[in-house]
Amino acid sequence: MDFLSTPILAFTVAAAAVIVAFFVDRILGKTRARRHPIVGTVLHQLFNFHRLHHYMTDLASKHKTYRLLSLLRSEIYTSDPQNVEYFLKKNFPNYGKGWYHYNILSDLLGDGIFTVDGEKWQHQRKLASYEFSTTVLRDFSSVVFRTNAAKLAMRVQEAAVSDQAIEIQGLFIKSTLDSVVKVVLGVELDSVCGTNEEGTRFSDAFDEASALTFYRYVDIFWKIKRLFNIGSEAVLKERIKEVDAFVSKIITRKSEEMHESQEDSHKKKGDVLSRFLESNEIDPKFLKDITPQFLNGRQRHNRYHSFMVLLHAKQELFNTR
Repeated sequence: MDFLSTPILAFTVAAAAVIVAFFVDRILGKTRARRHPIVGTVLHQLFNFHRLHHYMTDLASKHKTYRLLSLLRSEIYTSDPQNVEYFLKKNFPNYGKGWYHYNILSDLLGDGIFTVDGEKWQHQRKLASYEFSTTVLRDFSSVVFRTNAAKLAMRVQEAAVSDQAIEIQGLFIKSTLDSVVKVVLGVELDSVCGTNEEGTRFSDAFDEASALTFYRYVDIFWKIKRLFNIGSEAVLKERIKEVDAFVSKIITRKSEEMHESQEDSHKKKGDVLSRFLESNEIDPKFLKDITPQFLNGRQRHNRYHSFMVLLHAKQELFNTR
């Protein structure tokens, strides 16, 4: 059972609220004029976790820049375009991810581009940018995405013909994962149709590991749970093992295939992993760490697709056709 669902939840939350209130009182009393307004705490994020994106959007609509407090830190959130441009373009090196985010994300994402700063970040970005700019990869990925889009359309058509309700966001998640895994690893998951049991297990494990990792941002007890291997952290540990085992297996298999087919070395490989393996300078740990970065980046596309369908469904003309 998750630690947060035990009977001591009320006491721990109450104690945390008292401590947060203490910090809020001190900060508001001393630096009200110099800092952005405090609009909540990490506990508010926890209580609104089931609607976290809506909660954060509501705050952003009221305050362009604001702060949320946790027990030992203050986090600044902004939707001001000038601030975003300053962070991401004008003074990007000064706003790294830092150890706070690294500690939360590194168990799943390792030393990948979403967790590291400085030279490691520059190196990975340079490699990824080069590979994704090649004609071979662009052509390969275009075919993959068109193929999986056709599979998704067929699945939706089957549901429509049989008058069956479907969870469209779940299908978008599976379809995007199928495409990204094929482009990055060169492996056919086929989680949309469910024909690959191993691929389905990997898909489920990665999705759950991603959700539990994200939950760390609002779970003030996650380090304690990881230390004692209990609750959500125990589940996360197992899911990460499954993800690592799958990725390591693919890397090993790809390496063996490339060594066995030296006579076909003139033939360009389409997937990212094969192209990375062609360089003897890239070590296995780098490959294992960079792979989840591509998989993790697919989430926003699923949300875009789902929201687009929702907007279309609200239009009368769309519903009558």
